[in-house]
Amino acid sequence: MDVGLSIIFQGVDPKLTDRQVYQNDLALGDLAEELGFQSIWGVEHHFTDYTMCPDVTQFLSYWAGRNPNLALGTMVMVLPWHEPIRVAEEVAMLDNMSDGRVILGIGRGLGRVEFEGFGRDMNDAREYFTESAEMILEGLETGFCEYQGKHIKQVRRELRPRPFKSFRGRTYAAAVSPESSQIMARLGVGILVIPQKPWSMVEKELAAYRQSFREANGCDAPPPILAGWTYCDASADRAEEMATRHIGAYYHSVIQHYEMAGQHLKQTKGYETYAAMQDHVNKSVDDAVKFFMSLQVWGTPERCYETIKDFTGRTGSGAYNGVFSYGGMPHADAERSLRLFAKEVLPEVRKLPGEPLLKREAPRRAAAG
Repeated sequence: MDVGLSIIFQGVDPKLTDRQVYQNDLALGDLAEELGFQSIWGVEHHFTDYTMCPDVTQFLSYWAGRNPNLALGTMVMVLPWHEPIRVAEEVAMLDNMSDGRVILGIGRGLGRVEFEGFGRDMNDAREYFTESAEMILEGLETGFCEYQGKHIKQVRRELRPRPFKSFRGRTYAAAVSPESSQIMARLGVGILVIPQKPWSMVEKELAAYRQSFREANGCDAPPPILAGWTYCDASADRAEEMATRHIGAYYHSVIQHYEMAGQHLKQTKGYETYAAMQDHVNKSVDDAVKFFMSLQVWGTPERCYETIKDFTGRTGSGAYNGVFSYGGMPHADAERSLRLFAKEVLPEVRKLPGEPLLKREAPRRAAAG
């Protein structure tokens, strides 16, 4: 099983400047290969301190040049906030620069502050996402983008640099609602599992997705990738204290950024599943935070391993991506947690069932002389 490191640049600590947040999280990223991770991932968000990475391909270009071995994952690029042909160009360019190491993650977004900032109507998000994804994925396979839809109208243009390697089998999407997972099955993409619902619901939706994927594509769906907010400590008591403080603070930032303690998603087309989540938060914020914590990976190394084994077994996931810095956690604590996880948990997780996210040749080396 591949294990990845996700960097999110959360700026909720008022004592730190944004630059300091970047310095701290980039320092964690510099440890990724040394500590045994196979991939590094970035998330896209805009306009708030929730996470501060407005350009994931630029972020991954940094690592592409800095490290020739790590796979480079987008978790995710939010298609309704982009001109789709630019996404296809940027992804093809990054893949050429990195010798085919890109794992493309896509999604449709949820933050009203972000949709309004880009002048996009959330009611159109699902349709815009689907049209964009269809054009981008076809363009990355053929080298040409062309589309005539309700929202996307693109005259035929060639992608340069040309894509040189198929993205089939290395494209994933974040899908929370059953409707979205069915769209992903038809598109032929894998699933990024971002834990936020009861596992029984996730298992049921994944089963329906796998059946639809097989019917649409004539083959089995790739194993999902599981993400988790992670804290590892030798002391069970300290691990629980830190997880409660910082995973809890992270979820409070989720509630604020996405306006989960509100009602607007009930009137937004295509976001009915999230409206139910709003009801849960409105009923009890404390209960919502505790539930989110129950879906994450924290504790002693033994507990972290058993939790990942349980969660990946439930979902059939073939890879795990850990987020280690979040919720105003001091950098020293994040690094200590990361190093302990890498030393005692990561080697055992690597033995769990899964396949490499990228099957590729060894990186090319410059000729001597």
